[in-house]
Amino acid sequence: VERMTGIHRDTIMRLGVRTGKACAKILDQKMQNLKCEQIQVDEIWGFIGAKRNRAAAAGCYGDVWTFIALDADTKLIPTFLVGKRDSYHAKTFMGDLAKRMAKRIQLTSDSLHAYPDAVEQAFGSEIEYGQIVKTYAFVNLNKDAASRYSPAEVVKTDKTIVCGMPDVDRISTSHIEKQNHTLRMHCRRLTRLTNAFSKKLENFEAAIALNLCYYDFCKRHGTIRMTPAQAAGVETSQWTVAELVERCGEQTRLSSASSSCDSAVAPVRSDAPGNSAGA
Repeated sequence: VERMTGIHRDTIMRLGVRTGKACAKILDQKMQNLKCEQIQVDEIWGFIGAKRNRAAAAGCYGDVWTFIALDADTKLIPTFLVGKRDSYHAKTFMGDLAKRMAKRIQLTSDSLHAYPDAVEQAFGSEIEYGQIVKTYAFVNLNKDAASRYSPAEVVKTDKTIVCGMPDVDRISTSHIEKQNHTLRMHCRRLTRLTNAFSKKLENFEAAIALNLCYYDFCKRHGTIRMTPAQAAGVETSQWTVAELVERCGEQTRLSSASSSCDSAVAPVRSDAPGNSAGA
């Protein structure tokens, strides 16, 4: 991008961070009082600076997990959280999800041990909650997410009712797992074998927010034939990328910069040498 535009990489990164933070604010403001019914949650792995085994020596953040919630019906992503895959972040994530829902929902998660307590703290008994428990092939049991470059083989899947009376047939994480694949393809910072990884947590969070905001408001979903925000009743029309940038406040900045550049160029006199009609 730097070579194509002639703009310094630091300027481009600052623009990306500003836009990402603005996208996070847009998502926070828009995702309120949602009438979702079927929510699936999952975590997607990434790393910042260096992977877990080398993070301490390099003084980097290391492994990072993005918690994502997805409405299985409208494909809307109502909330996300970047952090560690632990009890604290699971509780923070579930608390944020709960306050955005307008009614009782059915929730499905994987078998992360932190989820049951987090769900109970956020929703109490006002939820239908089930878990998908997957058993993986033995060959991958000694490998963490950083060392697996292809999905582990699933040999068995069990559905467990944790709270309430969920519809067992709809206890599934298929939709959110497909969304994780889409995000990994759109955001190259999440590619497992890459040199495009984030060096700062701030940059990583901004990149995720920008991608998810684009997904919710700009990207037409092939299944529902509209954007997730339209399907959920959050918006009545599909946003263009230019509209998203404008809502982030960057169009005004760009227009002001363009005006400043134009005013800095001295006007050419019509009677100046070389500007005659016959020249």
